Amino acid sequence: MASSRPKSGIWKALGLRLFYGVISLFFLALVTFLIDEIAPGDAALVKMGEKNFTQERYEQVKHQMGLDRPMPVRFAEYVGNALQGDFGESYYGTREPVSEIIGSALPMTLMLAVPAILLAAVTGLVFGTIAAIRENRMADSSILAASTLGVTVPNFVMAPILVLIFVHWLDVLPSSWEVNLRAPLPFYLVMPVLIMAARPAATLTRLTRASMIDTLKMEFIKLAKAKGVPPWRLYMVHGLRNAILPVITAIGTSFGFLLTGSFIVESYFIMPGMGFEAIEAIKKGDAPVIMACVVLIGAMFILVNTIVDLIQPFIDPRIREVQV
Repeated sequence: MASSRPKSGIWKALGLRLFYGVISLFFLALVTFLIDEIAPGDAALVKMGEKNFTQERYEQVKHQMGLDRPMPVRFAEYVGNALQGDFGESYYGTREPVSEIIGSALPMTLMLAVPAILLAAVTGLVFGTIAAIRENRMADSSILAASTLGVTVPNFVMAPILVLIFVHWLDVLPSSWEVNLRAPLPFYLVMPVLIMAARPAATLTRLTRASMIDTLKMEFIKLAKAKGVPPWRLYMVHGLRNAILPVITAIGTSFGFLLTGSFIVESYFIMPGMGFEAIEAIKKGDAPVIMACVVLIGAMFILVNTIVDLIQPFIDPRIREVQV
């Protein structure tokens, strides 16, 4: 009976987190919808084209798009359709369904974001731990200097620097994405992944270092040293396991920001991901694509942070006790 209480507490906390996530997503969709409503421009006129304008045709298109109905009714319909994966049609080109545009762009964004967050997490944990162990020594100072550089240099500055080095000087990587790949796929991902991973890696390094330093000064670490625990076990098992909780939270948040940070990188390297499609939609004023990108990225952000909240109680029993 007692063992079931922690589990029920975890599931209750998870349920609350999902509930708040759904509420957040609802308000995100509402704000996005309202911004589209008050933004200048006429969706019916955009869809039919100014050259084909007649008042009769305009009223017909407006009725087909449901723009002559009250806003609350249209928002409810938008939410209902979105839950079924229907975000409408693009206003431009072949007027492809937005769900198909997102479906073809999302794999590219994930192909960049997932390796980037894995690289950032491993780099942050390794170098942050080394810096904490070698506190106030040469290794610590060097890692802090490099992490400061990683935090301060923005993506749009790092991108041309890497292109200059790897494309123009060394000539070992392609400069941008190509429809017909002339090199193995990883060659096209190296620079975008490095650029996207740089800032979160630097942030996680500094956070891991600070958390490890605090942990290594605790009494149970001193007791473990007195008992003769081997250094690798002292640092990895006793130290890092207790210092890693804030780092895991930061990893989840960083992954969410990587999804939006991909906008600059995908546009620079002409990679057809969600960031690239969102920027192109903003340039053209393609509202259905913009709204779908915002809502979907928000949903992914909430999902990732929910997974982080679910993982934490299994790492630290103290969180389970609080949730009982």
